[in-house]
Amino acid sequence: MTARAPRTTAHQVDPTASEPGLTAPDPDPAAHEPDLRHHGDAEVRADGRDLVDLAVNVRTGTPPAWLREHLAATLGTLAAYPDQTAARAAVAARHGRPVEEVLLTAGAAEAFVLLARVLTARHVTVVHPQFTEPEAALRDAGHRVHRVLLSPGEGFRLAAVPAEADLVVLGNPTNPTSVLHPAEAVAALARPGRTLVVDEAFMDTVPGERESLAAVRDLPGQVVVLRSLTKTWGLAGLRIGYVLGPAPLIAALGTAQPLWPVSTPALAAAEACSGPSALAEADRAAVELAGWRAYLVKGLTAFPALRLYGEPAASFVLVRLPGAAAVRERLREHGFAVRRGDTFPGLGEDWLRIAVRDEATTDRFLDALATVLGPA
Repeated sequence: MTARAPRTTAHQVDPTASEPGLTAPDPDPAAHEPDLRHHGDAEVRADGRDLVDLAVNVRTGTPPAWLREHLAATLGTLAAYPDQTAARAAVAARHGRPVEEVLLTAGAAEAFVLLARVLTARHVTVVHPQFTEPEAALRDAGHRVHRVLLSPGEGFRLAAVPAEADLVVLGNPTNPTSVLHPAEAVAALARPGRTLVVDEAFMDTVPGERESLAAVRDLPGQVVVLRSLTKTWGLAGLRIGYVLGPAPLIAALGTAQPLWPVSTPALAAAEACSGPSALAEADRAAVELAGWRAYLVKGLTAFPALRLYGEPAASFVLVRLPGAAAVRERLREHGFAVRRGDTFPGLGEDWLRIAVRDEATTDRFLDALATVLGPA
Protein backbone atom coordinates (compact mmCIF):
# COMPACT_ATOMS: atom_id res chain seq x y z
CA MET A 1 0.00 0.00 0.00
CA THR A 2 1.34 3.42 -0.83
CA ALA A 3 1.99 5.76 2.07
CA ARG A 4 -0.65 8.36 2.79
CA ALA A 5 -0.91 11.20 5.25
CA PRO A 6 -2.54 9.83 8.41
CA ARG A 7 -5.81 10.96 9.97
CA THR A 8 -7.31 12.41 6.81
CA THR A 9 -10.60 14.24 7.02
CA ALA A 10 -13.77 12.29 6.46
CA HIS A 11 -16.18 13.56 3.84
CA GLN A 12 -19.93 13.25 4.01
CA VAL A 13 -22.01 11.60 1.30
CA ASP A 14 -25.60 12.54 0.61
CA PRO A 15 -27.49 9.27 1.26
CA THR A 16 -30.22 10.32 -1.16
CA ALA A 17 -27.80 10.64 -4.07
CA SER A 18 -28.18 7.93 -6.68
CA GLU A 19 -25.49 9.09 -9.09
CA PRO A 20 -21.77 8.44 -8.55
CA GLY A 21 -19.54 11.30 -7.53
CA LEU A 22 -22.21 13.20 -5.61
CA THR A 23 -20.06 13.68 -2.52
CA ALA A 24 -19.62 16.91 -0.66
CA PRO A 25 -17.02 17.76 1.96
CA ASP A 26 -18.22 18.67 5.41
CA PRO A 27 -17.93 22.49 5.46
CA ASP A 28 -16.03 22.47 8.75
CA PRO A 29 -15.29 18.89 9.88
CA ALA A 30 -12.88 19.92 12.64
CA ALA A 31 -15.58 21.97 14.35
CA HIS A 32 -17.78 18.97 15.15
CA GLU A 33 -15.83 15.84 14.33
CA PRO A 34 -16.95 13.09 16.74
CA ASP A 35 -14.54 11.26 19.00
CA LEU A 36 -14.12 8.00 17.10
CA ARG A 37 -12.13 6.47 19.98
CA HIS A 38 -14.87 6.80 22.59
CA HIS A 39 -16.37 3.51 23.78
CA GLY A 40 -19.14 2.53 26.17
CA ASP A 41 -16.81 1.26 28.88
CA ALA A 42 -15.70 4.87 29.42
CA GLU A 43 -19.24 5.68 30.54
CA VAL A 44 -19.03 3.08 33.28
CA ARG A 45 -15.51 3.90 34.48
CA ALA A 46 -15.60 7.67 34.12
CA ASP A 47 -15.75 8.74 37.77
CA GLY A 48 -15.39 5.57 39.81
CA ARG A 49 -19.08 5.27 40.69
CA ASP A 50 -20.68 1.86 41.06
CA LEU A 51 -23.22 2.13 38.24
CA VAL A 52 -25.65 -0.27 36.60
CA ASP A 53 -24.06 -0.78 33.19
CA LEU A 54 -26.44 0.04 30.35
CA ALA A 55 -23.61 1.48 28.26
CA VAL A 56 -21.76 -1.70 27.25
CA ASN A 57 -23.47 -4.32 25.11
CA VAL A 58 -21.97 -7.44 26.67
CA ARG A 59 -24.47 -10.00 27.99
CA THR A 60 -24.68 -9.95 31.76
CA GLY A 61 -23.82 -13.04 33.80
CA THR A 62 -21.11 -14.08 31.38
CA PRO A 63 -18.89 -15.91 30.70
CA PRO A 64 -21.07 -18.85 31.76
CA ALA A 65 -19.59 -21.24 34.33
CA TRP A 66 -18.85 -23.97 31.81
CA LEU A 67 -16.86 -21.56 29.65
CA ARG A 68 -14.93 -20.15 32.62
CA GLU A 69 -13.98 -23.68 33.61
CA HIS A 70 -12.96 -24.48 30.05
CA LEU A 71 -10.74 -21.41 29.88
CA ALA A 72 -9.22 -22.10 33.29
CA ALA A 73 -8.24 -25.58 32.12
CA THR A 74 -5.95 -24.03 29.49
CA LEU A 75 -3.74 -22.35 32.07
CA GLY A 76 -1.64 -25.47 32.48
CA THR A 77 -0.70 -25.34 28.78
CA LEU A 78 0.52 -21.76 28.63
CA ALA A 79 4.18 -22.78 28.42
CA ALA A 80 3.54 -23.90 24.83
CA TYR A 81 3.01 -21.51 21.93
CA PRO A 82 -0.61 -21.22 20.74
CA ASP A 83 -1.78 -23.62 18.03
CA GLN A 84 -4.73 -22.37 15.98
CA THR A 85 -5.46 -25.62 14.14
CA ALA A 86 -8.45 -26.88 16.13
CA ALA A 87 -10.01 -23.46 16.70
CA ARG A 88 -9.73 -22.45 13.08
CA ALA A 89 -11.26 -25.73 11.95
CA ALA A 90 -14.14 -25.32 14.41
CA VAL A 91 -14.96 -21.82 13.19
CA ALA A 92 -14.73 -22.95 9.56
CA ALA A 93 -17.11 -25.85 10.22
CA ARG A 94 -19.50 -23.58 12.10
CA HIS A 95 -19.92 -21.41 8.98
CA GLY A 96 -19.53 -24.10 6.31
CA ARG A 97 -16.31 -22.65 4.91
CA PRO A 98 -12.87 -24.02 4.09
CA VAL A 99 -10.28 -23.39 6.77
CA GLU A 100 -8.39 -21.16 4.33
CA GLU A 101 -11.28 -18.67 4.50
CA VAL A 102 -10.98 -18.13 8.27
CA LEU A 103 -8.62 -15.81 10.13
CA LEU A 104 -8.65 -15.71 13.93
CA THR A 105 -7.92 -12.30 15.43
CA ALA A 106 -7.47 -10.59 18.78
CA GLY A 107 -11.05 -9.32 18.68
CA ALA A 108 -12.79 -7.69 15.76
CA ALA A 109 -10.79 -4.53 16.46
CA GLU A 110 -7.59 -6.20 15.23
CA ALA A 111 -9.41 -7.24 12.06
CA PHE A 112 -10.31 -3.62 11.30
CA VAL A 113 -6.66 -2.61 11.62
CA LEU A 114 -5.46 -5.49 9.42
CA LEU A 115 -7.97 -4.68 6.70
CA ALA A 116 -7.04 -0.99 6.79
CA ARG A 117 -3.35 -1.81 6.43
CA VAL A 118 -3.63 -4.54 3.79
CA LEU A 119 -6.34 -3.26 1.46
CA THR A 120 -5.53 -0.69 -1.19
CA ALA A 121 -8.59 1.32 -2.19
CA ARG A 122 -9.19 4.52 -4.11
CA HIS A 123 -12.64 5.34 -2.72
CA VAL A 124 -13.40 4.16 0.82
CA THR A 125 -16.98 4.47 2.05
CA VAL A 126 -18.17 3.81 5.60
CA VAL A 127 -21.91 3.61 6.24
CA HIS A 128 -22.87 5.53 9.39
CA PRO A 129 -24.07 5.69 12.10
CA GLN A 130 -22.04 2.61 13.01
CA PHE A 131 -19.23 1.37 15.25
CA THR A 132 -16.44 3.89 14.85
CA GLU A 133 -13.35 1.67 15.08
CA PRO A 134 -13.40 0.72 11.36
CA GLU A 135 -13.22 4.36 10.29
CA ALA A 136 -10.61 5.16 12.91
CA ALA A 137 -8.43 2.29 11.68
CA LEU A 138 -8.85 3.32 8.06
CA ARG A 139 -7.94 6.91 8.78
CA ASP A 140 -4.94 5.86 10.88
CA ALA A 141 -3.73 3.84 7.87
CA GLY A 142 -3.96 6.94 5.68
CA HIS A 143 -7.21 6.28 3.84
CA ARG A 144 -9.47 9.16 2.91
CA VAL A 145 -12.86 8.10 4.22
CA HIS A 146 -16.22 9.07 2.73
CA ARG A 147 -19.34 8.68 4.85
CA VAL A 148 -22.82 7.64 3.86
CA LEU A 149 -25.12 8.89 6.62
CA LEU A 150 -28.33 6.89 6.99
CA SER A 151 -31.46 8.81 7.86
CA PRO A 152 -33.35 8.31 11.14
CA GLY A 153 -36.50 9.43 9.35
CA GLU A 154 -36.07 6.40 7.09
CA GLY A 155 -35.49 4.11 10.07
CA PHE A 156 -31.75 4.03 9.29
CA ARG A 157 -32.61 1.84 6.31
CA LEU A 158 -29.61 0.96 4.15
CA ALA A 159 -29.08 3.52 1.39
CA ALA A 160 -27.15 3.48 -1.86
CA VAL A 161 -23.40 3.98 -1.71
CA PRO A 162 -21.38 5.78 -4.40
CA ALA A 163 -20.85 3.59 -7.44
CA GLU A 164 -17.13 4.35 -7.42
CA ALA A 165 -16.64 3.01 -3.89
CA ASP A 166 -14.19 0.10 -4.03
CA LEU A 167 -14.17 -0.48 -0.26
CA VAL A 168 -17.47 -0.33 1.66
CA VAL A 169 -17.81 -0.93 5.40
CA LEU A 170 -21.08 -1.37 7.31
CA GLY A 171 -22.42 -3.13 10.36
CA ASN A 172 -25.26 -5.64 10.53
CA PRO A 173 -27.02 -5.45 12.91
CA THR A 174 -25.61 -1.98 13.25
CA ASN A 175 -24.16 -0.45 16.38
CA PRO A 176 -25.59 1.94 17.63
CA THR A 177 -28.88 1.91 15.69
CA SER A 178 -29.70 -1.77 16.42
CA VAL A 179 -31.12 -2.00 12.89
CA LEU A 180 -30.82 -5.37 11.14
CA HIS A 181 -30.45 -4.87 7.40
CA PRO A 182 -31.88 -7.56 5.11
CA ALA A 183 -29.17 -9.87 3.80
CA GLU A 184 -30.45 -9.22 0.30
CA ALA A 185 -29.91 -5.47 0.69
CA VAL A 186 -26.38 -5.94 2.06
CA ALA A 187 -25.49 -8.47 -0.63
CA ALA A 188 -26.68 -6.03 -3.29
CA LEU A 189 -23.73 -3.80 -2.39
CA ALA A 190 -21.27 -6.48 -3.54
CA ARG A 191 -19.85 -6.06 -7.04
CA PRO A 192 -16.71 -6.87 -9.05
CA GLY A 193 -13.77 -4.70 -8.05
CA ARG A 194 -15.25 -3.84 -4.65
CA THR A 195 -14.42 -5.15 -1.18
CA LEU A 196 -17.52 -5.22 1.01
CA VAL A 197 -16.76 -5.50 4.74
CA VAL A 198 -19.71 -6.44 6.95
CA ASP A 199 -19.25 -6.19 10.70
CA GLU A 200 -21.49 -8.89 12.18
CA ALA A 201 -20.22 -8.56 15.76
CA PHE A 202 -23.80 -8.51 17.05
CA MET A 203 -25.29 -11.08 14.68
CA ASP A 204 -25.31 -13.78 17.35
CA THR A 205 -27.72 -11.63 19.38
CA VAL A 206 -30.30 -12.18 16.63
CA PRO A 207 -32.33 -15.41 16.89
CA GLY A 208 -31.30 -17.76 14.10
CA GLU A 209 -28.70 -15.22 12.97
CA ARG A 210 -31.08 -14.34 10.17
CA GLU A 211 -29.70 -11.93 7.57
CA SER A 212 -26.12 -13.11 8.11
CA LEU A 213 -23.71 -13.38 5.18
CA ALA A 214 -21.19 -15.44 7.13
CA ALA A 215 -21.81 -18.58 5.10
CA VAL A 216 -22.32 -16.86 1.73
CA ARG A 217 -19.39 -17.42 -0.64
CA ASP A 218 -20.72 -16.72 -4.15
CA LEU A 219 -21.14 -12.93 -4.23
CA PRO A 220 -19.19 -10.78 -6.70
CA GLY A 221 -16.05 -8.94 -5.61
CA GLN A 222 -14.57 -9.58 -2.18
CA VAL A 223 -17.05 -9.99 0.67
CA VAL A 224 -15.54 -10.01 4.14
CA VAL A 225 -17.52 -10.79 7.30
CA LEU A 226 -16.21 -9.98 10.77
CA ARG A 227 -17.48 -11.79 13.85
CA SER A 228 -16.86 -11.47 17.58
CA LEU A 229 -17.33 -13.68 20.63
CA THR A 230 -17.38 -10.66 22.94
CA LYS A 231 -21.07 -9.84 23.14
CA THR A 232 -22.84 -13.10 23.82
CA TRP A 233 -20.08 -14.82 25.76
CA GLY A 234 -18.74 -11.93 27.84
CA LEU A 235 -15.17 -12.17 26.55
CA ALA A 236 -14.25 -8.53 25.96
CA GLY A 237 -11.13 -8.93 28.09
CA LEU A 238 -9.99 -12.06 26.28
CA ARG A 239 -9.91 -10.49 22.79
CA ILE A 240 -11.16 -13.07 20.32
CA GLY A 241 -12.87 -12.62 16.97
CA TYR A 242 -12.43 -13.74 13.40
CA VAL A 243 -12.61 -12.78 9.74
CA LEU A 244 -14.36 -14.75 7.00
CA GLY A 245 -13.50 -14.05 3.39
CA PRO A 246 -11.77 -15.14 0.18
CA ALA A 247 -8.72 -17.30 0.82
CA PRO A 248 -6.18 -14.99 -0.91
CA LEU A 249 -7.29 -12.01 1.18
CA ILE A 250 -7.32 -14.09 4.37
CA ALA A 251 -3.76 -15.17 3.60
CA ALA A 252 -2.69 -11.55 3.09
CA LEU A 253 -4.30 -10.49 6.36
CA GLY A 254 -2.60 -13.37 8.17
CA THR A 255 0.78 -12.30 6.81
CA ALA A 256 0.19 -8.84 8.32
CA GLN A 257 -0.41 -10.32 11.78
CA PRO A 258 2.41 -10.80 14.29
CA LEU A 259 3.36 -14.34 15.19
CA TRP A 260 0.93 -16.06 17.59
CA PRO A 261 -1.57 -13.17 17.60
CA VAL A 262 -4.29 -15.08 19.50
CA SER A 263 -3.66 -16.53 22.94
CA THR A 264 -4.25 -20.16 23.91
CA PRO A 265 -7.27 -19.34 26.13
CA ALA A 266 -8.79 -17.25 23.33
CA LEU A 267 -8.33 -20.09 20.86
CA ALA A 268 -10.02 -22.45 23.33
CA ALA A 269 -12.95 -20.04 23.51
CA ALA A 270 -13.24 -19.87 19.73
CA GLU A 271 -13.35 -23.64 19.48
CA ALA A 272 -15.77 -24.15 22.36
CA CYS A 273 -18.18 -21.39 21.31
CA SER A 274 -18.38 -22.78 17.78
CA GLY A 275 -19.74 -26.15 18.87
CA PRO A 276 -23.39 -27.25 18.61
CA SER A 277 -24.23 -26.96 22.32
CA ALA A 278 -22.75 -23.47 22.55
CA LEU A 279 -24.57 -22.32 19.42
CA ALA A 280 -27.84 -23.64 20.86
CA GLU A 281 -27.17 -21.76 24.11
CA ALA A 282 -26.40 -18.57 22.17
CA ASP A 283 -29.65 -18.84 20.25
CA ARG A 284 -31.65 -19.36 23.44
CA ALA A 285 -29.97 -16.25 24.85
CA ALA A 286 -30.89 -14.33 21.69
CA VAL A 287 -34.54 -15.38 22.02
CA GLU A 288 -34.58 -14.31 25.68
CA LEU A 289 -32.91 -11.03 24.71
CA ALA A 290 -35.63 -10.34 22.13
CA GLY A 291 -38.26 -10.56 24.87
CA TRP A 292 -36.29 -8.25 27.15
CA ARG A 293 -35.80 -5.79 24.29
CA ALA A 294 -39.51 -5.70 23.55
CA TYR A 295 -40.14 -5.01 27.23
CA LEU A 296 -37.64 -2.12 27.23
CA VAL A 297 -39.06 -0.64 24.03
CA LYS A 298 -42.60 -0.77 25.41
CA GLY A 299 -41.43 1.04 28.54
CA LEU A 300 -39.55 3.69 26.58
CA THR A 301 -42.54 4.49 24.37
CA ALA A 302 -44.39 5.69 27.47
CA PHE A 303 -42.19 8.81 27.50
CA PRO A 304 -43.64 11.38 25.05
CA ALA A 305 -40.35 13.26 24.62
CA LEU A 306 -38.44 10.15 23.61
CA ARG A 307 -38.36 8.74 20.08
CA LEU A 308 -37.10 5.50 18.55
CA TYR A 309 -36.28 5.12 14.85
CA GLY A 310 -36.33 1.86 12.96
CA GLU A 311 -36.89 -1.54 14.55
CA PRO A 312 -34.20 -2.55 17.07
CA ALA A 313 -32.92 -6.08 16.59
CA ALA A 314 -29.76 -6.34 18.69
CA SER A 315 -28.78 -6.07 22.36
CA PHE A 316 -29.29 -2.31 22.59
CA VAL A 317 -31.76 0.41 21.67
CA LEU A 318 -31.01 3.86 20.25
CA VAL A 319 -33.26 6.74 21.34
CA ARG A 320 -33.51 10.44 20.60
CA LEU A 321 -34.31 12.71 23.49
CA PRO A 322 -34.02 16.51 23.76
CA GLY A 323 -31.35 17.37 26.31
CA ALA A 324 -30.02 13.82 26.28
CA ALA A 325 -26.56 14.90 27.46
CA ALA A 326 -28.00 16.34 30.66
CA VAL A 327 -30.32 13.35 31.07
CA ARG A 328 -27.33 11.01 30.82
CA GLU A 329 -25.54 12.87 33.61
CA ARG A 330 -28.62 12.83 35.84
CA LEU A 331 -29.09 9.11 35.22
CA ARG A 332 -25.57 8.63 36.57
CA GLU A 333 -26.69 10.32 39.78
CA HIS A 334 -29.44 7.69 39.97
CA GLY A 335 -27.00 4.84 39.45
CA PHE A 336 -27.27 4.11 35.70
CA ALA A 337 -24.70 4.48 32.92
CA VAL A 338 -25.99 4.80 29.34
CA ARG A 339 -24.00 5.42 26.16
CA ARG A 340 -23.76 8.92 24.70
CA GLY A 341 -24.63 9.13 21.01
CA ASP A 342 -22.71 12.17 19.85
CA THR A 343 -19.49 10.23 19.19
CA PHE A 344 -21.18 8.39 16.30
CA PRO A 345 -21.08 10.19 12.92
CA GLY A 346 -24.59 11.08 11.85
CA LEU A 347 -25.93 11.45 15.39
CA GLY A 348 -25.60 14.25 17.94
CA GLU A 349 -26.03 15.22 21.56
CA ASP A 350 -29.72 14.29 21.62
CA TRP A 351 -29.05 10.57 21.19
CA LEU A 352 -28.53 7.81 23.75
CA ARG A 353 -27.85 4.10 23.37
CA ILE A 354 -29.32 1.85 26.05
CA ALA A 355 -28.26 -1.77 26.54
CA VAL A 356 -30.99 -4.39 26.92
CA ARG A 357 -31.10 -6.04 30.33
CA ASP A 358 -33.52 -8.29 32.24
CA GLU A 359 -36.96 -6.95 33.07
CA ALA A 360 -36.20 -6.21 36.72
CA THR A 361 -33.20 -4.07 35.76
CA THR A 362 -35.26 -2.38 33.05
CA ASP A 363 -38.00 -1.54 35.56
CA ARG A 364 -35.46 0.14 37.84
CA PHE A 365 -33.99 2.04 34.90
CA LEU A 366 -37.41 3.22 33.70
CA ASP A 367 -38.22 4.44 37.21
CA ALA A 368 -34.95 6.39 37.27
CA LEU A 369 -35.67 7.82 33.82
CA ALA A 370 -39.14 8.90 34.93
CA THR A 371 -37.63 10.67 37.93
CA VAL A 372 -35.06 12.41 35.74
CA LEU A 373 -37.56 13.52 33.09
CA GLY A 374 -40.23 14.56 35.57
CA PRO A 375 -43.96 14.86 34.80
CA ALA A 376 -44.93 14.57 31.13
